[in-house]
Amino acid sequence: MPVKYDDHCSITCTDTDKTQTANILEYRKGNKLVVAIAGNKINMNWNGKVYVGSASRMEFTSSGPKEIVYKETR
Repeated sequence: MPVKYDDHCSITCTDTDKTQTANILEYRKGNKLVVAIAGNKINMNWNGKVYVGSASRMEFTSSGPKEIVYKETR
């Protein structure tokens, strides 16, 4: 079955424990996640459990976008 991914995801600042929704610019499952939030582009890499990246001297984590599985019809 084909799989699509949401165009946004939740990211958490590990320094402040605040969570926000970010727009996804690029996503490669299990490898790379690039998000845009508040005018900043954050490159995040998969560490085996979550995606981790940093911007403005703060660390961010994300579990990635929701996976949407759909059935093809004729």
